[in-house]
Amino acid sequence: MELPVALTVAGSDSSAGAGIQADLKTFSALEVYGLSAVTCVVAETPGKVSRLEPISPEMVRAQIEVLAKHFPIAAIKTGLLCSAATIATVAQSIIDLQYRGPVIVDPVITATGGDPLLERGAIEAYEKELFPLASLITPNLDEASQLLGRKVADRASMERAGKELKEKFKAAVLLKGGHLEGDNALDLLFADGRVIEFSAPFVRDVATHGTGCTYSAAITGGLAKGASLADAIARAKEFVTKCISSRLRWSGPSGNVDALRHQM
Repeated sequence: MELPVALTVAGSDSSAGAGIQADLKTFSALEVYGLSAVTCVVAETPGKVSRLEPISPEMVRAQIEVLAKHFPIAAIKTGLLCSAATIATVAQSIIDLQYRGPVIVDPVITATGGDPLLERGAIEAYEKELFPLASLITPNLDEASQLLGRKVADRASMERAGKELKEKFKAAVLLKGGHLEGDNALDLLFADGRVIEFSAPFVRDVATHGTGCTYSAAITGGLAKGASLADAIARAKEFVTKCISSRLRWSGPSGNVDALRHQM
């Protein structure tokens, strides 16, 4: 059986709830063959980053190059890229490969618990090097606020922010509003002159991480299988909502630990 192939370029999460681990679980659940190029290693559990060590940009490039030589990559997503040098390297690798498929950029800036994950200057590298190659950029409200330099905190400011980001970076933008107050988790897609809304019931009493990684990976998997952008997002929204609502939970000395259940 020949499966479509998707590549994630992202960090490794020791708790396996986010990063390349979440991406690969998502690809597998969607019947997509997942490849990975590791950008950094993160010692973390949900809510706490203990340590982060980057992989050299040269090694990141080597991973991408060897995979591209041997696999028919149908879609690429990026997650945590750590540094300006790595962002530039990933962008140049995509250019050098003459890759023409979809590129989904999840601009991971801070961890769910608030720990910073990008070095200074990396946001500028995103804007100059990688965003121009993106088919879709998927910021959450905090990331959109940092990209624009102002607070994005409600539906009206989401609409203004999404339109501005799309115009600024010349790519489709999925602005994720999961941190808004309310009964529904609301996301807005800005593409082809339209604004499309995706909404699902907000799942409460789940404290975990990796939802953004899982969401963007599910979109990437859908695109690898040939879905349209809107259909890929709609199916990914359903998938990530199910992953949250069917969460796993363990009790330990530090309290409960929740994790997404990556399954259809």
